[in-house]
Amino acid sequence: MALWTLFGLRSGRATTDWPNRGDAHGQDSVLGMPRFDPDRCRDGCRECAEVCMPEAIQFRDDGEPRLDLDYGRCIACQLCVDACPTGAMTASGDWALGVRDRDDLRWQAAPQTTDGDDDSPEARLAAGIRRVFGRSLHIRHVDAGSCNGCESELQALNNPFYNLHRLGIFFTASPRHADLLLVTGTVTYAMRDALQATYEAMPEPRWVLATGTCAVSGGAVGGTYASGVGVDPILPVDVYLPGCPPNPAALIHALLMIVGRAEQRMRGGRIDGA
Repeated sequence: MALWTLFGLRSGRATTDWPNRGDAHGQDSVLGMPRFDPDRCRDGCRECAEVCMPEAIQFRDDGEPRLDLDYGRCIACQLCVDACPTGAMTASGDWALGVRDRDDLRWQAAPQTTDGDDDSPEARLAAGIRRVFGRSLHIRHVDAGSCNGCESELQALNNPFYNLHRLGIFFTASPRHADLLLVTGTVTYAMRDALQATYEAMPEPRWVLATGTCAVSGGAVGGTYASGVGVDPILPVDVYLPGCPPNPAALIHALLMIVGRAEQRMRGGRIDGA
């Protein structure tokens, strides 16, 4: 008997029951995106913006100074939390940040409370497709210029703890067999044509998941002579998932959103109930 077989028989089942069991996601000690409390901001203070390398925090002066916070650019480095003298920026465990609308990653004073259901024929067709194929999803992954941080988290999806196959979700080598194009990286200029060709090779219906802050916005290195600013200018994105990198549970949550088996938790830059 192989050593690992014996170990498995003695240790029992290692796979998590999440998301059926809400507290078994394995991310209890993981720091997520910082939370923002505008009531604690001090007039004239710019310390959080000054240390924010990807410029996720910026101050605008449109007659009245205001802070703009874009979680689509945030890399969760926590420097703003350390620099903030008033506690307006605080650490959190917010990691399930997949959204369907890019604006939901931007902090708003009065966020929307609903998903804004679309009753168009296209939306009804998409809902019907999700009902039919909601138990299965095949993914084609394209690294469009990442640092491989997101790839390390993607690999964890197939370990015994997360065991992505139990949810009916699989990676495929061919775009012709894929329902979802999962993109990581800033989409460098050298990868634009390859990414577009992969998307065009996929059969309808097809979805796109921008995975990681680089794919959502270009992150800290986007907008250079060689790096793009994410997937949006190239392909239509269905779900945006920021993070540097997003953890495996966040990836699973976003994948389940694609097939209608999980609800969006962030709206207007705020996690529901926060």
